[in-house]
Amino acid sequence: MLNVNDMAIDFTLTNHDGDDISLNDFSGKKVVLYFYPKDDTPGCTTEACGLRDAYDDILKLDAVVLGVSADDEEAHAKFRRKYHLPFHLLADTEKEVFNAYGAWSEKSMYGKKYMGIHRITYIIDENGIISHAWQKVTPKTHAEEILAALRE
Repeated sequence: MLNVNDMAIDFTLTNHDGDDISLNDFSGKKVVLYFYPKDDTPGCTTEACGLRDAYDDILKLDAVVLGVSADDEEAHAKFRRKYHLPFHLLADTEKEVFNAYGAWSEKSMYGKKYMGIHRITYIIDENGIISHAWQKVTPKTHAEEILAALRE
């Protein structure tokens, strides 16, 4: 996982419309970069809808939201339409950005170890520096935490 004060790692991924989106496209703005396991699952839907509901306030704070999962563009497009999500959903099917940001690593359930996606969020400031990092995210309250951090 990257830490506060680390320089964010630039990347280019394809969004829900098949367009290439780079982190550098948002230079001069704050970026809420959130990694989530899977489109249209309970926790991921709760988190995405919380960000959707807070999106106008996030925009007023001169920030944008980028969601990243390993789902493909088609799954992202369907998820966005179903829940009216106004922000980019990016496909990292090869998990390269997940690896770079520490969101793909070993997990454990019932004593069994496996590789998996961690729900992690970063706020990247206007200069490309990580200003906030959440390693453990509670989907239901995460949008409120992000808004509070952006208002600091």
